[in-house]
Amino acid sequence: MTDEAEPELNLNRWGDTSNPAPERRGLRQDACSCFDQSRPHPRARVGFHAERQDTSAPGWRHLLELIDEAAADGREEFRPLTELSPEERRQIITLPPSIARLTAVRHLVLYGSNLVRIPPEIGAMTSLEEFTPYTSYRLHWFPYEITRCRKLTRSTVSTRALFGNYKLRPPFPQLQPSPDSVTDLDPGNLDPRHWGTTVTHGCSVCDRPIEQSGLHQVWISLRVATDVLPLLVSACSVACVAALPGGARDYVLAPHKGGRVDQPASKWA
Repeated sequence: MTDEAEPELNLNRWGDTSNPAPERRGLRQDACSCFDQSRPHPRARVGFHAERQDTSAPGWRHLLELIDEAAADGREEFRPLTELSPEERRQIITLPPSIARLTAVRHLVLYGSNLVRIPPEIGAMTSLEEFTPYTSYRLHWFPYEITRCRKLTRSTVSTRALFGNYKLRPPFPQLQPSPDSVTDLDPGNLDPRHWGTTVTHGCSVCDRPIEQSGLHQVWISLRVATDVLPLLVSACSVACVAALPGGARDYVLAPHKGGRVDQPASKWA
């Protein structure tokens, strides 16, 4: 589902984080000025959020506990933010790798989060059927690994917050040149300002270790469940990039490096 308007008549649909009032939103979300989410500006320069997760924050520790509980009881619906205080929610800018243990979860609800990135481990949530990160206005892209969630058929995403979205066509961050070796790069401690993420261990395409070869990042827009999402691919080789599918209709059809790439006209152009 895309976001023509926020569902004010359904405030309790996704739990107590769903209140769209601006004064409440400010308690749990930081402001985002990456691009104007209300009008087209396709030639603006954009970048990645540079924040790193504070793993000493109470909200992070609480989230780890909630994931442990959900993995242990095999629950099929996971709404972690409803269990956190507004301040704890604001402390969460990514999810921990331990979400890979949530193999029974069919519906993941992250309504109104302060997230700026999702880890590739979401691809291990093999039972996932519905994904709801709606009104997560700082979440502009997703890892290619989400395509491994083969049962995922429903999503509710704030479309106007996405890089390259069909309404506004904001640009994509320019990706780094692709090194053929990671000798001078630590895939376990990357600068998110340049690479979008802090960690990348396995190839997004073939899952081979990145440590054994180069790091080739590209963007591709694909339909995932209900929405077309901008996906960041961290591949181990040119061959894996070449193995990617074509992009979604009315989007850039080939994998690309971002920046001032030519996109189809916006819906509102």
